[in-house]
Amino acid sequence: MREEKKTPVPSSSSPKPQRLFILSFKMVFSTWTYIVFAVITTVTFWIVSSIFDQLLFFYPIVIFYLPDDALVGFILANIIAIILGIVVSMNIYVFRHSKRKINTASFFSGSSLSVISSTCASCSSLGFLLISTLGAAGITISSFVSNYQTPLRLLSIGLLIWAYYSVSSKLTKSCILNSSDGSK
Repeated sequence: MREEKKTPVPSSSSPKPQRLFILSFKMVFSTWTYIVFAVITTVTFWIVSSIFDQLLFFYPIVIFYLPDDALVGFILANIIAIILGIVVSMNIYVFRHSKRKINTASFFSGSSLSVISSTCASCSSLGFLLISTLGAAGITISSFVSNYQTPLRLLSIGLLIWAYYSVSSKLTKSCILNSSDGSK
């Protein structure tokens, strides 16, 4: 049997992880379609979270009101909206360009928590819906979300960053595999 000797790849030629994340970002957002998906998702989530946080009103006139005590939640909701737009757009890119079957439940892990945590469930009409639909469980969920709203938003930002990392890894690994297969 003949043994093949593998030569290690010099570390200077292997791309750094930061470059891989930038490369995957550029790969996805080089097309206008995915930029539009990201903007639509970001704006939609921003509007929904602003309505649930009672910052944006449409009746009798359109008014946006940001009290001083809601500033931290508003900043976190904006960060979540931007990252959510990026992650959803990148997931759509992976879903369209992947040859393998992808578990669709993984698309909604970070995004569902960010939607739930960004709504002030006890101080909006969502709280009344939860209470009337679920009874005591609705009261418990409503009070939990309102008491731990900021930590839940921070957790959802962490989950969305992890989702971005995961999608970027899938994109860059598939590109590395495809380029190494083509060189044989």
